Amino acid sequence: MRMSMGRVGRHLLGLAVAGLTLATGGAAFAELGQPAPWEWTLQQSGSPVMDNIVWFHNFLFVLITLITLFVLALLVVVVIKFNAKANPVPSRTTHNTLIEVAWTLVPVLILVGISVPSFRLLFLELDVPKADLTIKATGKQWYWSYAYPDNGKFEFDSLMAQDKQPRLLGVDNEMVVPVNKVIRVQVTGADVIHAFALPAFGVKIDAIPGRLNETWFKATKTGMFYGQCSELCGKDHAFMPIAIRVVEDKEFASWVETAKKKYASGGTSTYASAAGPTR
Repeated sequence: MRMSMGRVGRHLLGLAVAGLTLATGGAAFAELGQPAPWEWTLQQSGSPVMDNIVWFHNFLFVLITLITLFVLALLVVVVIKFNAKANPVPSRTTHNTLIEVAWTLVPVLILVGISVPSFRLLFLELDVPKADLTIKATGKQWYWSYAYPDNGKFEFDSLMAQDKQPRLLGVDNEMVVPVNKVIRVQVTGADVIHAFALPAFGVKIDAIPGRLNETWFKATKTGMFYGQCSELCGKDHAFMPIAIRVVEDKEFASWVETAKKKYASGGTSTYASAAGPTR
């Protein structure tokens, strides 16, 4: 029996070590701005909003863990102390004022403690600060169009490119923005409801035909950041990626001058599918 229990203990220890290895491996594989194999955490933050989302997520995780352990401890105490063998003569107590007040006030205080940072986060997400740059993103079946009204009013389409990595996220024309600038994104839909979502920036907002929604982000790191349409919008919904390239100010100014010439004709796609760009 002792050997059997020892084997069980070793198996449990092995499972724990494997789980820890997998967890740390998931964190190690994480890449900035895109999903990674075996990733188990939120994507690395690339904006102040996402910083707050990560903090709030970790805060809630600690809180619910403590609550779960507390409830588990209470259940263990009840099972051990108040079973029929240990307590053959059950108590006839029907009320305990202190306990009843406590189990009413404590949950209220917990909910207040959750609501304060929650409302602060919502306000941060929804209150768009003074923008350094405005971009209009239009969701279409099944690609995105981006317009830069502050930089010459040019517009271009962004379609999934099968020859680019990461798979199903690479596009032919990325949205380009400067680093450490407040970017206001006006979002709408041309046909059906889409959703503009970028996990690393903490952005997710619906693109609805006939309505102009807006969100914002401030990228604090340069590099490529990927997202996808997050509203089921048709047969090629899964092939509608979002790619944002964050660059330094000088590089952005140079890109704008090039883009003005490249997209001067204003020709945009009317249809795209998973097979690739259709012009």
